[in-house]
Amino acid sequence: MQRNKWLLRTGLALLIFIMVVAAKFMDKTHPISELYVFGDSLSDTGMVFRATGGMYPPNPTYFQGRYSNGRVWIEYLAESLYLSSKQTHNFAYGGATTGSVGNNYVPSLLNQVQSFTQTHQHMNPDALYVLWAGANDYLQGVSSATLPVKNVTTAINSLTDVGAKKILVANLPDLGQLPATRNSTNSANLSALTQAHNQGLRRSLKVLSQQHSDLEIVQLDANVLYRDAIANPAAFKFTNVSSPCLSGDRTCGKPDQFLFWDGIHPTAAAHRIIGETAFSTIQEAGMINPRSMLVP
Repeated sequence: MQRNKWLLRTGLALLIFIMVVAAKFMDKTHPISELYVFGDSLSDTGMVFRATGGMYPPNPTYFQGRYSNGRVWIEYLAESLYLSSKQTHNFAYGGATTGSVGNNYVPSLLNQVQSFTQTHQHMNPDALYVLWAGANDYLQGVSSATLPVKNVTTAINSLTDVGAKKILVANLPDLGQLPATRNSTNSANLSALTQAHNQGLRRSLKVLSQQHSDLEIVQLDANVLYRDAIANPAAFKFTNVSSPCLSGDRTCGKPDQFLFWDGIHPTAAAHRIIGETAFSTIQEAGMINPRSMLVP
C-alpha cells in the first residue's frame, strides 16, 4: 500500500514538473502580431499598381494589382496567421532588384528596407519580417550571385539592427526553368546563377544565425517547392507546369491547374501552396506557438 502511494506521489510530481517545463517553453513563443514584407512582384499586392494610377499590371488580366490571377502567397500566409490587413505592411514592388540595378522608379530591396528603418527606429520583436528578392537581378543581366546575396544579407542586418527578431527569407526557384526562359539560350546560365544564389544565401543565413543568438531566421525553400511541383504535378493538382495560362491576351480555361500564370509569375493556386508552405516552415521552426493560432 505504501509503495502504491509513493508511486502515485512520484508520478504526480513528475507530471507537474513536465507541465511546468512545457508551459515555460510554450510561453517563450509569442504569437506573430504583424507582418512586414519586402521584395519584388512575387510579393507585390499593389504598390506598382497604385504608383502607375492603376495602369500596371493591367486589370482584369492581372488581379487588382497583383502579378497573378488572384491573391499572392503573402496574403495566404497572413490569413493563416490570423492577421488583418491593418497588421500587414507590404513594401514589395514588382520589378525590384536587390540593389542598385534596374529601374530607378522602383525601389530595390535595400531601398525598401532603408526607407522603412529610417521611419521605424524601434521595431516590433513579435512581428515577422519577410524578404524575397533576387530574381530580377539575374533576369536583368547580373552575371554573379555575390552582390545580390550580399544585398539580401545587408537588408536583413539593417532590420536586425533596429530590433527585428523573426525573419523569413525565401530563396529562388530555378530561373532557367520558367516558361519565359526554358527555351532561351540563357536558360543554363540562369539555372547556374540560381544555384549559386541559393547556396550563398544559405551560407549567409547560417552565419547570421550564429552572430545573433536571439534571432529566429528561417528559409522558405521555394526552389525545392517549384522543383517538386514540376516533377510531380499531380501531387499539387496541376496538369500543366511548363506553359503559362496567360498567352498574349488569351487565358486558359482552368488556371488552378497551371503552375504559371504568365511567363514568370505563378498562378493564385501556386501562390496558395507557397503561402501554406511558408506557414508550415515557420511553424516547424518553432517560430509560432500552436496555441496562439487558436481563434479567440
